[in-house]
Amino acid sequence: MEDSLRSFKWADIGDIARGRPTLGMEMHVAAYRMFHYSLRNVLEENYGKDAIRHILVEAGRISGIEFCKHMLDVELPLDNFFKVLKEKMAELGMGILQIEHADFENMIFILTVSEDLDCSGLPASGEAICNYDEGLIMGILEMYTNRQFVVRETDCWSTGDWTCRFHVVAI
Repeated sequence: MEDSLRSFKWADIGDIARGRPTLGMEMHVAAYRMFHYSLRNVLEENYGKDAIRHILVEAGRISGIEFCKHMLDVELPLDNFFKVLKEKMAELGMGILQIEHADFENMIFILTVSEDLDCSGLPASGEAICNYDEGLIMGILEMYTNRQFVVRETDCWSTGDWTCRFHVVAI
C-alpha cells in the first residue's frame, strides 16, 4: 500500500448529506452504469482493453482501501470481518457477497457477488468485465491484512453466469 502513489481519499466523496438534502444517498443503478460504461468505453477506445482493465482494477483497489478504512473495522477477526463486509455491501446496494471457500491459514478465498452494480442483467458478451470489483476486493483485503492479493474474476454475468465469482489469493 503506497499512499504516496494515490491521491484519492475518502474525503473526496464530500458531504453528501449537505450536498444532496433532497435526493440523499440513493441513485438508480442505470445512472451509475451510464457513468461507468461511458467512461470505460472512452478509455478503451483511447488506450485499449489491457489498459482499461489495469485502470479499473487500480481504481477499485484504491477505493477498496479507502472503503475499508472508513466503513469497516480492521480489528475484527477475519470471519467477523467478512460478515460485516457482507452486511455493508448489501446495505449500500453494492451486491450480495457470499464466501464459497475460505482458507484463512493460506489466505485463499472464493467469493461470489450477486446482483452487483457492474454487470448483473447485462447481455452476455463472453468476457468477464468486473475489473473494478477485482480491485475493490483486492484493496479491502490489502487494507485489512496489510498483505497484497491477486484477485481474478472467473465467472461473470457477462460470461453467462448468474453471479460473479472471484478467486482471491494472498501473495
